[in-house]
Amino acid sequence: MSLCKFRLFKRMKLVMARLLLIGLLFGLAAPGAADDTLLIEDKLSEMTLEQKAAQMFMVSFFGAHLAETERDFLREVQPGAVVLFERNVESPSQVTALTNAYQQNIIDGGGLPLLIAVDQEGGRIQRLKSGFTRFPAPMLWTASQDDELAYEVGKAMATELGAVGVNMNLAPVADLNTNINSPVIGRRSFGSEPELVAPILVHFIRGLQDNGVVATVKHFPGHGDTAVDSHLELPKVTHARSRLEAVELRPFMAAFDAGADAAMVAHIWLTAFDSEPLPASLSRRIVSGLLRGELGYDGMIMTDALDMDAIDTVYSPGDASIRAILAGNDLIAIGAHVGVSQIESAIDDVADAVRAGWIAESRIDAAVRRILAVKQKYGLLEWQALDPDTVDARLNLEAHDELVSRLFERGLTVVDSNDMIPLRDRALIVYPAIRPRIPEECRRPGFDYLGVSASPLDEEIAWVETAADAAGRIVVFTWNAVDDPRQRLLVDALPPQKTIVAALWKPSDMLVFPDAAAYVIGYSPMLRATALICDVLLGKRPAPGRLPIKFMN
Repeated sequence: MSLCKFRLFKRMKLVMARLLLIGLLFGLAAPGAADDTLLIEDKLSEMTLEQKAAQMFMVSFFGAHLAETERDFLREVQPGAVVLFERNVESPSQVTALTNAYQQNIIDGGGLPLLIAVDQEGGRIQRLKSGFTRFPAPMLWTASQDDELAYEVGKAMATELGAVGVNMNLAPVADLNTNINSPVIGRRSFGSEPELVAPILVHFIRGLQDNGVVATVKHFPGHGDTAVDSHLELPKVTHARSRLEAVELRPFMAAFDAGADAAMVAHIWLTAFDSEPLPASLSRRIVSGLLRGELGYDGMIMTDALDMDAIDTVYSPGDASIRAILAGNDLIAIGAHVGVSQIESAIDDVADAVRAGWIAESRIDAAVRRILAVKQKYGLLEWQALDPDTVDARLNLEAHDELVSRLFERGLTVVDSNDMIPLRDRALIVYPAIRPRIPEECRRPGFDYLGVSASPLDEEIAWVETAADAAGRIVVFTWNAVDDPRQRLLVDALPPQKTIVAALWKPSDMLVFPDAAAYVIGYSPMLRATALICDVLLGKRPAPGRLPIKFMN
């Protein structure tokens, strides 16, 4: 959908929303919608200015159990949301007890139940690990080109998050992987091609939200083509608006059209919108102008964490929070490096800014309405505790493990086969010795196997060269060779016309071996991937995946 058509579609939706509002006023809308609106207005009217300001903050705490100062903070300050990091996680039962404690303490203080969020993207960013399903990188999901499978991944994640009391996922990443040198997005992306990424993104979002977990599309308006990490400094994006509309914005537009209930804005400077250095998260032109205005997005808008160096080296927590609210954000994320006393001060700064007339209270009310609407939609205002002792029955891990296998079966990709696959006799399998199961998984009479270091030594490269002379075909399993010059030396020492590169992790390993005869792309270093790659090499199964990335800058 073009941006012009998308704007027309959003205007039509806005007209329908206004008609619904008129219906509410005259008692014509569905009773449930009217009841929800009245409940939200009742809640809002009962809140003090400080409580409304606090409702706009997503905070984090230090450990796996609540400290007394954190209990007091929840009871007295009453933030609207909490985000979990790895430091908060030990096991499913512990996370359940922790989220129960978060909710119970804020309710005991007279506050509203929390949005409890986590970054559970799949691949390398997955905060809930031990005792949970480890999902492979989203690029594998896109390679499968299976909408139903993407929905099932969202449903499975929602099941596991809901089982431990988490109701919001800070995913999916809608940034396109258009810069292979990006230090922050890379394999977190679903791919570089909007037409391939968008359908998978949409079905994943629906899988999450249909099963009780808020999806958060990030990092608007697109962090994929950046050369620096916003955790460390402010990235600069110089693309013209025409390029942004044709590429970066398209997955976000698809996600918004699918009803994603939250959007996260990045700390990146877009010169097409702001002539002076200004993070998108603090830019009124981008948050209120582009996202809320031109694209007509009416969901909950949140910032990326304000303790990232693109922000906190320039602004204090209070100053950044005020600027973010003025830009049009509803929810202010404060990450792992800010203590509760600083957060409380930032909330006080926001309330003081309202009293001083810098922020209109109507701006605060509009934000809190959206937050409460999300909580009402997902049933959070009627929170019930979960039993930590029965969490295993709720997780459904066995079914989700089978789902992971299906992702690999559908997503493994062969590029430029050149009749090299399946392998014939006299093949040499070169593999990282840290994966000792590969010789057994690729077992066939007449094959030779050589295990080498992850960064091969000169003598190991010499062994492989000698063994390669007698081999009809050579398979080299690479492990992020694009980042490892020693792996590149090994592969470059082999005759390319009979070499197959099996990339266990980054698809961009293809780039550094352009003359190789064929490639098998696994997208993920998970153990089961190697067995399935071996099945492909031996002709036991197809590799139906489609490469979801073009290597462009």
